[in-house]
Amino acid sequence: MKLFVHFAVVLTLAISIQRASADVRMPRIFSDHMVLQRDAEVVVWGWADPRERVRVSIASQEHSTRADRQGNWSVKLQPMKAGGPHTMTISGKNRIELSDVLMGEVWLGSGQSNMQWSVAQSANPEEEIQMANHPEIRLFTVPRRIATSPLNDLEGGEWQVCSPESISSFSAVAYYFGRHLHSEIGVPVGLIHSSWGGTVAETWISEEMMRKQEDFREKLEAAAGLDLDKLQAEARKRVEEWNLVIEREDAGMVNGWYRPDIDDAGWNTMTLPVFWEQAGLPGFDGVVWFRKTITLDAARARQEIILNLGPVDDSDYTYINGHLIGKTLDQYNQNRRYVVSPDLLREGENLIAVRVIDTGGGGGIWGDPSQLYYLAGNERVSLAGNWRYNVGVEADAPPSVQGMAGPNSFPSLLFNGMIHPILPYTIKGAIWYQGESNAGRAYQYRTLFPGLIEDWRKQWNHPTMPFLFVQLANFRAPSFMPSNSDWAELREAQSMALSLPYTGMAVTIDIGEADDIHPKNKQDVGLRLALNALKIAYGKDIVHSGPVYESMSVENSRVRLRFSEVGSGLMIMDKYGYLKGFAIAGPDRVFHWARAFLDGNDVVVYSEKVENPLAVRYAWGDNPDDANLYNREGLPASPFRTDYWPGITEGKR
Repeated sequence: MKLFVHFAVVLTLAISIQRASADVRMPRIFSDHMVLQRDAEVVVWGWADPRERVRVSIASQEHSTRADRQGNWSVKLQPMKAGGPHTMTISGKNRIELSDVLMGEVWLGSGQSNMQWSVAQSANPEEEIQMANHPEIRLFTVPRRIATSPLNDLEGGEWQVCSPESISSFSAVAYYFGRHLHSEIGVPVGLIHSSWGGTVAETWISEEMMRKQEDFREKLEAAAGLDLDKLQAEARKRVEEWNLVIEREDAGMVNGWYRPDIDDAGWNTMTLPVFWEQAGLPGFDGVVWFRKTITLDAARARQEIILNLGPVDDSDYTYINGHLIGKTLDQYNQNRRYVVSPDLLREGENLIAVRVIDTGGGGGIWGDPSQLYYLAGNERVSLAGNWRYNVGVEADAPPSVQGMAGPNSFPSLLFNGMIHPILPYTIKGAIWYQGESNAGRAYQYRTLFPGLIEDWRKQWNHPTMPFLFVQLANFRAPSFMPSNSDWAELREAQSMALSLPYTGMAVTIDIGEADDIHPKNKQDVGLRLALNALKIAYGKDIVHSGPVYESMSVENSRVRLRFSEVGSGLMIMDKYGYLKGFAIAGPDRVFHWARAFLDGNDVVVYSEKVENPLAVRYAWGDNPDDANLYNREGLPASPFRTDYWPGITEGKR
C-alpha cells in the first residue's frame, strides 16, 4: 500500500511538472490594459512546448501556429481599427486571457534621466497628477536591467491605465507627449517607457550595429568575457557590508533621534529642499537626520494627514512622533508620499524626523519646494524652509553595482536588457531624450546617434519608423563672451541626424535651467515632440518646428541668413524688439557678439569689429540664455553655426 501511494505521488508530480513545462507563455510586454498598434500588422509571440499548437484570437480574428523546435511561436494579427476594449485569448495546452485591450497608437520613450524624470518631479506636480484621468492612455515602464547578451523577456512590468495613482512616477516627457497626441488624434495611446539616467547612447545600440563603430570594438571584445552576475554579486555584498556598518554606527539610531523628547536645539539648520552637498556637507556620504515640528489644532489632529517629501537621495526612513510611517530604499528620484494615521497625531506640536541615507553622489531631500508639504483635509501646508539636521554617521561610499558593472561599462548592455526583450512589439515610433552623457564626445555622436536610429528601425523591421528626439536644453552659467562649447557641438550633432528621413527634433534651448540639468518644464518638451509626431507620423498640416538655418550670403560687412520652417513668419521674443544670441567672426576666427535684425524672413547680422565676416553662430554655448529668434507660432530657432572650423570635441573618443 505504501509503495502504491508513493508511486501515485511520483506520477502526480511528474504530470504536474509536465503540465507546467507545457504552458504557453507570453512576454511581459503583453498584459491586461495593453495598447496594440492600430492599422498595422501586429506581431504576437511567446513560448510553448516544441511543436505545440498555439491559437491566438482577438475580436473576429483567430490565428493558429505551431511552436518551432525551440518552443518559439509567433503570429501576425491583421490590421485593426482604433478602439476596444477587446479580449485577447492565447491557448495551447493552457489558456491565457488578456482583457481591456485597446487598439491605438503605441510609442516608445527612451534615453537618459530627462526622459526618466517623472511627473512628480516636474513642474506643477500636484495639479498634473490630479488631472491625469485618461483611461485611453496606457503606461508601461520597462524595468532597469543590463545584460551582456540579448534577453528575450523582462523581469517585470505591466500595462497600467493612466490615472492619478499610476502617473506620479511615470516619465513626464512621455506622458505629456502622449497626452497631447491623444487630444489631437482622438484614439487610444500606449506609452512604453524604457530609460536609465546618466547613460550613454552606445549602451542602447545593438552589438550588431556597434561592431560597425570602430571606436567601440575593443570594448565589445572585453564585454564578451564579462561575468556580469559575479561582478554584481560582489558589488551587492560590499553594499550589504556598508549597510551593516551604517546600522551599527548611526548615532541617530543609537540615540533615538526619531523621538520627540530628544533635544535638537544644538543641531544645525538647512533650508530644504536641497542637495546637502550644496548646503554645508560637500562630498558627504552616509546618514543625516532631519527634524521639523508642525503644529496641529484639535480638528487636524483627529484626521489623517498626508506627508509629501518629494524625492530623497538615496533612501529614507520617515517618522512622526517617534513612529515609523514609511520608508523608501535606493530610489533617489522617487517622490515620497506617506499617509499618517490620526492615531499617531496629537493636538499641538508633532515631530517629523527623516533619516536619509546616501550611498554616493548627491544626497538629501532635494526636490522642488512645491513637493515638500503636508495635507490636512483640503489644506496644504508647506514644509519647505529651515529644518534642523545632524550627522548620524559618515562613511565612504561603497562601490556601487553600477560602478563595477553598470550600464555604461560596455556598449549594448541596455539594448540587451531593456530594448531587445520588447522586440518585436509593434510600435508607431520612438521619442528620445539623451545626449548629456555623450557631450564630451560630440563629434563621435555624429555617427553614433544616426547609427542608433538606423539600428532600431532595423530591429523593429520598420525602415520608416518615425524617430523624434529632444535637442539638449540650455544648462550651466551663461558665457559673457562667445566661446566654444561641447554642449553646443552635441546639439549640432543632434541636428545633423535630421538628414535621416522621418526624423524630428524638439528644440528646448529656451526652457532649460542654468543650475539644473533636469529642467522641470517637461510639458513643453512633450508638446514640441507631439507637434513633430503630428506632422511627421500623421501628416498633419501644421508648423512643427522653429526656424532652421538654411544658407548665408555676405553683403559687404554684413551677413544675410536664410531659414526654413519659418511658419507664418519670423519673430523676436523680446518686448524691446532686440534680436540677440548672434556672434560673428572674420578670417581670424575670433567671434564677437553681433547686432542682428529681421529683414522679412531673413536675419541680417553684423559687427563693427568684423569688417570681412566669414561665419555666424547663433545660440552657440552651454546656456545661450538670451537667444530669442522664434517663428510666430512660438517655436524657437535651433542653435547653429555656419562654419566648419574644428570643435573642441573633435577626435575625442
